[in-house]
Amino acid sequence: MEDEEMERKVQQYLHRKGFRLTELALQEERNRLSTTSLSDVSLSRPDNDPARYYDGYNKLRSWAYNSLDQYKHELLRVLYPAFIHCFMDLVSEGHTLEARQFFLKFREDHELMHSRDLQKLEGTLSPLHLEEMDLAQSLRENKFRIKLCEYSYELLLQYLQKTQALVMLGIINERIIFEVSAGQPSLISDDADVVALVGTSKDLAKQINQKEVHWGLLEDSVEERMEKALSDSDRAEAESKDADAEDNNKKKSSLGGKQGGPLNKKLKKDKLVGATGKNTKSETSMISAAPRVKPELTLPAAPVEVEQSILEDLRNRAQLNNLALPSVSFYTFLNTHNGLNCSSISNDGSLIVGGFSDSSVKVWDMAKIGQPAKTSSSQGENGSSQDERLSSTSEGKRPYTLFQVRLWSTKLNANLVCYKGHNYPVWDVQFSPVGHYFASASHDRTARIWSMDKIQPLRIMAGHLADVDCVQWHVNCNYIATGSSDKTVRLWDVQTGECIRMFIGHRSMVLSLAMSPDGRYMASGDEDGTIMMWDLSTGRCVSPLAGHNSCVWSLAFSCEGALLASGSADCTVKLWDVASSTKALKMDDTKAGSTNRLRLLKALPTKSTPVYNLRFSRRNLLFASGALSL
Repeated sequence: MEDEEMERKVQQYLHRKGFRLTELALQEERNRLSTTSLSDVSLSRPDNDPARYYDGYNKLRSWAYNSLDQYKHELLRVLYPAFIHCFMDLVSEGHTLEARQFFLKFREDHELMHSRDLQKLEGTLSPLHLEEMDLAQSLRENKFRIKLCEYSYELLLQYLQKTQALVMLGIINERIIFEVSAGQPSLISDDADVVALVGTSKDLAKQINQKEVHWGLLEDSVEERMEKALSDSDRAEAESKDADAEDNNKKKSSLGGKQGGPLNKKLKKDKLVGATGKNTKSETSMISAAPRVKPELTLPAAPVEVEQSILEDLRNRAQLNNLALPSVSFYTFLNTHNGLNCSSISNDGSLIVGGFSDSSVKVWDMAKIGQPAKTSSSQGENGSSQDERLSSTSEGKRPYTLFQVRLWSTKLNANLVCYKGHNYPVWDVQFSPVGHYFASASHDRTARIWSMDKIQPLRIMAGHLADVDCVQWHVNCNYIATGSSDKTVRLWDVQTGECIRMFIGHRSMVLSLAMSPDGRYMASGDEDGTIMMWDLSTGRCVSPLAGHNSCVWSLAFSCEGALLASGSADCTVKLWDVASSTKALKMDDTKAGSTNRLRLLKALPTKSTPVYNLRFSRRNLLFASGALSL
């Protein structure tokens, strides 16, 4: 103790005199000697005695919880890796009963932060299970990196050396890497990544996120051409009105001089509105300002009727902001009995589709709800008689069209092609913004890109450590994003198939994704109800949102990007103010660590219906669907 006190006094003297370099050199030498002494301690464990794990972890746990409050929250970070590896060591040595008792005794300590991992590990009953489980392999093959301040690290070393806790000493030495920082301990809420697996987390993300992302919109897109045409049309119409108004003004001015002033003010106002275009004002704020990029895929030509439809929507699009919220239509699936797995809504809200556990897909036409349905010959071919009897209405006719899961034509009610490639269940499929190409996400931990004219996938995106639960296209079709049960989101280049962004921050599986209309931002929602807004160019989270208390099944941006809608299993739809937050972010881009929380504008609760799907129509009306079991 005398030597330690002498070293501490020397360090205080150096700090007081301002000899910073000497102080740092002394700290590094002390850390090196401490680490060497820790490594030199005999790591031999007693013979096959399962009680040594219980005793070692229980003593470490009691010491950490009884530490000084200033350092306790840092020292408690050591407990989760110790708990996990004690449990897995017991299982690998064949002590199944003792491993189960140990797990049940101490799991409550880690339930809040690591509930998903605990649920997976709970079913581990034999060494064979450890070999087959992806999570267990990842934990065994990688080390935990834990951030501690220098004094917390010294306290831990002193405890391990004095108590000669060989089991804990062995686990900590073999399974943990400490990132020691000078100064005071960090705040509890400072960093969400204070405990991370090396090689599967921040290190890999830093390496991947150095690549460049061209997040802008496509050159000469249909929307851009239509926007220009609409602006030219509005400008010409405004100029025509201005000319007529000026003629009338001259006539009225000749009759009465005092009337010219108010009329001139009105003319200036009308001219300003006409030049900007009242229906495209919100568009120019985000979408028109986005850079243009070239497509990497060969894009199909848009049919004339599609361009006309987009033009019509642009003319009639409502402007949304924090003062003008959208109208909402909500559709409920009744008597689903947990059989509804997914749902979707067409762009105009006229068609609702549901995917069910019996491998069927049913499409409802909203205009025909409540009307007697006619059974066509093509429907009879595609749907079995048993399904028809089970889903018959009082008139004996189905109110929907029944498909089996393949590529179908809603006009012909016929199967076009069957795509095979994934070896395990497919959790999500999304068409690209221009059609023709679509992406799939699967239990086999891959995402794949397909085209309608080929039965084999064009690209396979592999890299996630668990199920790929959701997939979303970027608005320029050059990238796709995937959300996974490994708690990460990845952005992939469709041309090369490489991961170019890795987003870390979620603490549970990622269930939903959405891209902003200008292509700069992405929103992701997870199982715990957390939503995160990401900047694709930098790869960092710009706005974490906490408002839901259950799974976020669906996310959707409004067409001009001013609002974000989120649908959750907590039976609510929430509307968030995106425009003000991203505007503040752009003004403060020089601060790398700045974050802005999106403001919650409105919460729309349902009576008892979880919200499965959200969709903004091109006219900025919000459509939502949910499931209800009765």
